[in-house]
Amino acid sequence: QVQLVESGGGSLQSGGSLRLSCAASGYTHSTYYMGWFRQAPGTEREGVAVITSGGTTNYAGSVKGRFTISRDNAKNTLYLQMNSLKPEDTAMYYCAADHRMTTRQALQIRPGYFGFWGQGTQVTVSS
Repeated sequence: QVQLVESGGGSLQSGGSLRLSCAASGYTHSTYYMGWFRQAPGTEREGVAVITSGGTTNYAGSVKGRFTISRDNAKNTLYLQMNSLKPEDTAMYYCAADHRMTTRQALQIRPGYFGFWGQGTQVTVSS
């Protein structure tokens, strides 16, 4: 059974940094596409970043240059380093995993392609 557990969220001021982690279990982590998504109240879940098993990454335009996604397959863990945080980054952040898609689909960072989700970790950025 696939399990994903996020951690590392918190409250901080604009300009600060956070690193989110997602501990994965129940599947062969190294073969799955992994992604970070976020959802603010009253909005749809949106893609933030994705990483393939080979390490290819893609980012939403709003976070490019500020966020970095990475994975440690030996530790079955996904990370999201978030720098220069802004109030508009405030949201619940979710990690997701799946292998039932093509690389082209994965790099679109669409929530609908991912079938396994964590419970989320809250990030709140104040101005």
